[in-house]
Amino acid sequence: MNVANHNKPPTNPAGNVRVVLVDDHAMVRQALAAVLAESDGIEIVGQGADVPAAVEFIRAGTCDVLVLDYNLPGGGALSVIEEVARRKLKTRVLILTVHESTHYAVRVLEAGAAGYMVKSGAVEELCSAIRTVHSGEVYVSPKLAAAVLDHLRRPKRERTGLAALSDREFELLRLLARGVGLKEAAEALSVSVSAASTYRARILKKLDLSSTSELIRFAIENNLVE
Repeated sequence: MNVANHNKPPTNPAGNVRVVLVDDHAMVRQALAAVLAESDGIEIVGQGADVPAAVEFIRAGTCDVLVLDYNLPGGGALSVIEEVARRKLKTRVLILTVHESTHYAVRVLEAGAAGYMVKSGAVEELCSAIRTVHSGEVYVSPKLAAAVLDHLRRPKRERTGLAALSDREFELLRLLARGVGLKEAAEALSVSVSAASTYRARILKKLDLSSTSELIRFAIENNLVE
């Protein structure tokens, strides 16, 4: 799915797309860097393993495309996307993840990411995705593109189920589904326990569930648990 966007970031003097890879799995990150380094027009200018590293790169303004895993230590990919949007930076964010989920893709794209690609894709697809988002367009893995576009076309007020959850509620759902306690989940989201409890109540209501055990089963059935 390609969507035109005329706010295109400038290239560097050498004409290469400057890419930073952020993934907490060092072997995956280093393997991707080695392969991408062989691709014409793509230059790996940095690597990181968590949210603080990603934020440091974008603040330094050293990259054109930031390739992020969704599940990053230190706050997750959404917090990095929000930082890019808040600072009105021209860095383009491409999510590279194992989650073959429309819900994940819709959330990151609505937050401001420029692309969403699943890791089961080929390296050639990643190169294409990087070039696509750098050109000012949006990239979504072909297997998800139609469903993602359908979701994005729906007004938020008409969405139900998972699509009706706010970003905070969605992240709390994922944490609770992994067996994280409410207090620890609140700390991970940087909110009070009272706020987390309110989010949980909203999640149960929106998903028509009655208990945390039903919530966990729902999350597993919908492939939200790693």
